[in-house]
Formats: sequence, C-alpha cells, structure tokens
Amino acid sequence: MEHTLTLFHGSSQIIVAPELAKGKPNNDYGRGFYCTESIELAKEWACSTETDGFANRYAFDQADLSVLNLSSGEYHILNWLSILLENRTFRMSGDIAQRAQDYIFEHFMIEYKSYDVIRGYRADDSYFSFATALLNNSISLAQLEKAMVLGNLGEQVVLRSQAAFDKLSFVESIAAPRAIYLPKKLARDTDARAEFKQEKQKPSVEDEVYILDIIRGRWQNDDPRIQRILLG
Repeated sequence: MEHTLTLFHGSSQIIVAPELAKGKPNNDYGRGFYCTESIELAKEWACSTETDGFANRYAFDQADLSVLNLSSGEYHILNWLSILLENRTFRMSGDIAQRAQDYIFEHFMIEYKSYDVIRGYRADDSYFSFATALLNNSISLAQLEKAMVLGNLGEQVVLRSQAAFDKLSFVESIAAPRAIYLPKKLARDTDARAEFKQEKQKPSVEDEVYILDIIRGRWQNDDPRIQRILLG
C-alpha cells in the first residue's frame, strides 16, 4: 500500500492547519476532514454561488494508521448506507422507511468509529436522495448500486482522528474560480439526477431486490447475494 497520498480539500478558505474539532458531526462518516485525491473534484466542491474557492493540497502519511476502506471487496453498499443513516438526517416518509432503517442498523452496521481514516462513497445532495429512495422501497438495490457511480464523484478520504490529522501536511492552495467550477459542479449534479430519473423509470425486473425483499428474506451481512463495493 502506498503510504503517502496527495489529498485535496475543497473550501472557500485556505486551510493550512485543519482541526478535528471544527468538523461537522452530521457529515457522511461523522466528524472529520473530508478530502479527495482528485483536484478537479476538490475545485468543484470548493465553489458556491457566492464565492470562489480553493483546492487545498496536502501530503498525507497514512503509515501506522487504521484505514477502513468501504470500497474494498470486504464491504457492500448496505454497510455504507448504515453509516450514512447514523450520521446524516433522513426524511422518513412512512413505515417502510422506518422499518428499513431499523433493519439496516441491526443487520448491516459495521464498527467504524475507531478507525483513523475512512475511504468510501461521497453522498452529496443528489446521491443522498438516491439512498432515501431505497429506504422508501422505490428503487432496487441494484439501482442504488448503479446510481452511486453516476456523475463520477469517486471516493472521499476522511480523516477521523487526531492521529490522522497529525500526519497531514499542508502543501499549497490552488485557486478554484467560481465562474469555471460552479457550472461544472452543477452540471455533474444535474447529469447524475437525470440519469437516475431515467434509471428509476425503467420497468421493474422480476429478480431485482428491494428493501422489503431484504427485510422479508431476513438477509444478513454476509449474504452472498449482496454485491461487494468495487469502485472503478
């Protein structure tokens, strides 16, 4: 494993010394410092309708740190969803969604809080809505798996412990002009939503699995029918 990574954090500010305590607790994987290995994605995430941004570049030495890689073949999308459910606020629209949340917590939650670093999907607003659709039984598990690669958001690398923060070294900040990168950000989101809508409108396939099928079938975490997460 490569021990030293180049990471980027998109922000409206230059962040020379990130602080764990300043992280928001309701992000995808809880409180932490959210980064990407893609400078282009960092520039998009940095921009808002009000401001230009910066892609802050860091050298990160992950040697001797514990790393949970949700994109490895050891885990699957329901493990990712269980963590998301614990940290993000979901709007439950009925009994099915609540039953789904309870079942996912009980059967697919994994221990993640002790890790220094987590690698996994990023759930921005559009992707968050895809996860909600699964809970409401309106899309299948296979459709959610397809949706998560729409827009090519890639992985995020999240530093979750002080030990990880101590291994992060600021290198430089790179300007992300709003006029260039905000349209790219919005286009990526629009394209992902459009592709998802098209996917959702496809006729149901008989052998596709929905959350109610998983609950009624009493699927467990090691069920071989659940595809393991493998990001390209």
